[in-house]
Amino acid sequence: MEEDLMEYAPNIPDNVLELIFSFLKLQDLRNCTLVCKSWYRFFCDENNEVWRAQCLQKVPAEAFKNDLLTVVPTYKAKLRAYFHAWNPFDCSRHVYIKPNGFTLHRNPVAQSTDGSRGKIGFKHGRHAWEVRWEGPLGTVAVVGIATKDAAIQCHGYYALLGADDQSWGWNLVDNLLLHNGDAHGIYPLLNNAPKYKVGERIRVILDCDENSLSFEKNYEFLGVAFTALRFIRKNRPNRESAWNFLFPEKTGNFTARLQCFIVKLKIEVG
Repeated sequence: MEEDLMEYAPNIPDNVLELIFSFLKLQDLRNCTLVCKSWYRFFCDENNEVWRAQCLQKVPAEAFKNDLLTVVPTYKAKLRAYFHAWNPFDCSRHVYIKPNGFTLHRNPVAQSTDGSRGKIGFKHGRHAWEVRWEGPLGTVAVVGIATKDAAIQCHGYYALLGADDQSWGWNLVDNLLLHNGDAHGIYPLLNNAPKYKVGERIRVILDCDENSLSFEKNYEFLGVAFTALRFIRKNRPNRESAWNFLFPEKTGNFTARLQCFIVKLKIEVG
């Protein structure tokens, strides 16, 4: 019977597949892509009714109204973006993840540095996400990666990201690279390197295979910041290899978008 099913599977019409797959969970859909070339081809259409139904079921209506998510071209990509968004259960107590899942709001608490982690970590491959501040940076504004064991809140205005051996960061305020509590030089390696200006796009590039961390600014590659990264635990964006953003003094917002391993984040400080 199993052999008959495998022989018949590639010949099932797409409209019948849509009906069948509409009852399955995401994990089951992943397994279905491995059945045959025909089913794999079916799932390669990232705007078909199956991906649309999954997207509408799992992504909140507030997220669809987000200006960054609206430009994500396919339903599957929107779904992937939402699953890589902020984790409301893994952030500082002074941080609030808005219902759209992509906006991180920090309450205006004095003498506190606060961060958040994403829902899914990285162990392999190359991944990138963009950050854009839209407001004053404050005393400390660090972007980078950390493991799940890195702290996400502390008293005072202190660069959490890069404070221990569980995190690596770039402080945009003074252009210093930070890891294990030490400064690892000015970045980028330029004479009188310009400071970050509000509205500029910072892209964080994590290569888990080469164990390196790099940055771009306004789509200009700034060079490799860290090499020989040693993830003591599974790393995440500040996920289990990942992204972590710290807000020291001001109220702030993050908006994140993931498209084909690109996460875009916007920070609005009020």
